[in-house]
Amino acid sequence: MAFFGFRAYPTPILKPLWPFMASAGIVYYVVSKLQYSGVRSAEYAKDPKNPYATQIAKEASHH
Repeated sequence: MAFFGFRAYPTPILKPLWPFMASAGIVYYVVSKLQYSGVRSAEYAKDPKNPYATQIAKEASHH
């Protein structure tokens, strides 16, 4: 497959981009945890506009 240029130009792609991929994973994890805790906070748990209100009520009734 030398005609695609893989041998002539071995450009590193993953090696210089690993910090961005790692930080994207960390940011995704932190934002999801913040959303989870924010939606279930006492102020917004019983708000009728909360899309997770029925799920939160179901979880609260099981405990």
